[in-house]
Amino acid sequence: MLAWDAGDGSSEMKTSALIALFLSAFMTQTLIAAPPNFIVIFIDDMGWEDLGCFGSKSIRTPNIDRIAAEGMRFTHFYAQPICGPSRAALMTGSQPMRVAEKGNVKNVHPVLHTKEITIAEVLRPRGYASSCIGKWDLAGHSQTSFQPELLPTHQGFDEYFGTPTSNDSYVDLYRNEKRIEEKAGMGSLTQRYTDEAIDFIRRHRERPFFVYLPHTMVHTKLAASPEFAGRSQRGLYGDAVEEIDHHTGRLMDYVRESGLADSTWAIFTSDNGPWLIKNQGFRDGELPADHGGSAGPLRSGKVSTWEGGQRVPCIAWAPGRVPAGTTCDKLASTVDVLPTLAALSGAEAPADRVLDGENITHLLEGRFAEANPDKVYRYYLLTHLQAIRQGPWKLHLARPLHPAWLGPHAKNQHIDPRDDIGMETPQLYHLLDDPGETTDVAAEHPDVVKHLLNEADKARQDIGDHDRVGDNMRFFDPMKERPKTPPTAFAQRKRR
Repeated sequence: MLAWDAGDGSSEMKTSALIALFLSAFMTQTLIAAPPNFIVIFIDDMGWEDLGCFGSKSIRTPNIDRIAAEGMRFTHFYAQPICGPSRAALMTGSQPMRVAEKGNVKNVHPVLHTKEITIAEVLRPRGYASSCIGKWDLAGHSQTSFQPELLPTHQGFDEYFGTPTSNDSYVDLYRNEKRIEEKAGMGSLTQRYTDEAIDFIRRHRERPFFVYLPHTMVHTKLAASPEFAGRSQRGLYGDAVEEIDHHTGRLMDYVRESGLADSTWAIFTSDNGPWLIKNQGFRDGELPADHGGSAGPLRSGKVSTWEGGQRVPCIAWAPGRVPAGTTCDKLASTVDVLPTLAALSGAEAPADRVLDGENITHLLEGRFAEANPDKVYRYYLLTHLQAIRQGPWKLHLARPLHPAWLGPHAKNQHIDPRDDIGMETPQLYHLLDDPGETTDVAAEHPDVVKHLLNEADKARQDIGDHDRVGDNMRFFDPMKERPKTPPTAFAQRKRR
């Protein structure tokens, strides 16, 4: 019995009050336990200074600027230096050097093993509907010879609409595993992807959803729809960015107008820095004829471990949870996304393997004093550990010019020859005072150099390097014995 009979009619009142209290508590607990929605927008090759809210003076991005004004800019946020590795890091919360690939071979663009655990697989037990819309690039870096069994619907996603890899020359479109269109018009892709995202949210708004939107643009070949072609003073590149801005605004407006803003978290970022080979003289993109982006004050761009190659724009948005109009200058990266979304959703991050990311909810909520002061970021170029960052300090490790272990990628064709250099001794930079990495201060701070060299040794032991396989590097396919050095695809081709 919920109440006793006192003979004065109070039992019914007490019973009603207890039932009301129970229902209130139940509804409150249900609301607390309801997982939030997630949207991750991943732009291809957008530089650190290609948005108005990050300093662009020639590209107009009012919708993305609004998201930043309603949310938080991360000014020290890192991705990998190349497309495929960046997607592997985001999806698994791990350095690409660590993740397992099909056939136990390290490729330039990872061929993600199905035993790796993606964000979609982490969220699935919490009842999430998930969709990948856009460029996947984790099943083989080709429009024709990729592996269909490694497409998103085999990596935890309920739905997939997009293209297997980059738009270097053309794009085929797939729905789940079926090719539905050959050589699709690239000028319409940004709109079509956004239409798909809005439709997916509309169909799944009654349950928690995860939308992963890795846009094809602004990787070249560049294209824009007639509505945007010729509008930007930055030429076709600016047109493509401004079209992304417009459709990002459409997507976020739909979230707001559908009453989903209070239950949705959104992250907007890029997979690597600007592709400087697309600009005259490897310069930062600044003229209408330049088809690459701009890293602003940062040195170099895509396919490098200088800051311009891996530090990317990032915006987090969640009204009432992410403090509006804030800037976070703490260290964070794409590997932090998986553990953070797991924590926010009440899901379990993988516990049977080492992850490189950490839960950064405290940063998203503006509790910057709780930032991990010992956090380390490790800059890998393919299988080569080239630099270490902790706090404001970044140490480039000694390396020869055109390292032989990078095979056909030893001579870097993608960056200014002045940045494609060897280093006889480590070079130290204070990134707060010198974001452009212009002044080596190693001689003035030998204690910092020693400390970061020790951190590099830990990374080599744990993850690996060009000349060793780390203790926690993952291999899931059968092998006679664990390799001692990373088994790279180009090394195997050379042996043949």
